[in-house]
Amino acid sequence: LFRMKFLRLLSRKSGGLEVLFQAYFGQKQVPYMCLTTSTCLNSKKKKVNGYEHVDQEKYKSLVHSVTSFKTSAQTPETLFEEDNLLYGPANKRRSSVKNVEKNSPKNCVPLINPNKRIPILDKGSNLPLKIGLQKNKIPSVTNILQQTMPPQQALYLEKWKQKMILNLGKDGFAEYTKNLFLQGNLFHTTLESVLLSEEMPSMEQGEDTAVSGYLSSVEHVLKDISEVKALESAVQHETLQYLGLVDCVAKYRGQLCVIDWKTSEKSKPSLQNTFDNPLQVAAYIGAINHDVNYDFQVTCGLIVVAYKNGSPAHPHFMDPDLCSQYWNKWLLRLEEYMERN
Repeated sequence: LFRMKFLRLLSRKSGGLEVLFQAYFGQKQVPYMCLTTSTCLNSKKKKVNGYEHVDQEKYKSLVHSVTSFKTSAQTPETLFEEDNLLYGPANKRRSSVKNVEKNSPKNCVPLINPNKRIPILDKGSNLPLKIGLQKNKIPSVTNILQQTMPPQQALYLEKWKQKMILNLGKDGFAEYTKNLFLQGNLFHTTLESVLLSEEMPSMEQGEDTAVSGYLSSVEHVLKDISEVKALESAVQHETLQYLGLVDCVAKYRGQLCVIDWKTSEKSKPSLQNTFDNPLQVAAYIGAINHDVNYDFQVTCGLIVVAYKNGSPAHPHFMDPDLCSQYWNKWLLRLEEYMERN
């Protein structure tokens, strides 16, 4: 033990070990190596514990829990408890508040008009309302939806248009769209006759086969429709100042609905396949409920997609909750239109 201490002291002096080895081995140059356990004088100072300066008595329990906590015992639950103790409860992210504001219309006009008085007794007329559409400066539902169409949907329609032009040419595509428009108008006119007479017309030879296919497609839906209150009738929201032309207002399986007839060459088995049609129906419902020309209110909607090949049409029923959801979306689109114009 004494020798080890002596070697340690001697090694600290410059050339100390060299003198020792020269005395023992003579003047010969002897290579040597030395292993020492002494610490370097230039080593870093010991880190100071920050908790030593904390008022131990005042924060005794907190300091003890922090300094004595073993890392291996920590779990997500204990970490959340510790953060809650040190920093308090977490605040909600601002981005979520912005999203709520973005999805909430500024002008929250209700879908149902609370001030509208519904007559108790029926006026006695069984003929459906058919109010003509007056051209004025008030924007239409169709125009509003077209100008506020989401970019992804607009891109989809543009790709479809370019594909059709590539196959048919510009003149062929123009003729195609013209025929679709004429077939749609003829289908709506024929449906109006059916709903007024409650009889399916017999299509004579030579008549439009497309309309015949559409009628065959909706035949099973027409059996569930009754008490028609309006056909091809104009509606106007007197508060929000927009107008539209409703295809039909009638009862579908006992519930009064705004009914929108659509034609398609492609199957649309779900409501999502109808793009902006639910918003259109919701806009018509709100307009009827705030239009003095209609002495009733509507809470449901129905979109019927008819097919030219005669395959069974897809009826998409919209209950009051679903109509309210699409009504809020419509209000956002209406606000977007008003801001642009």
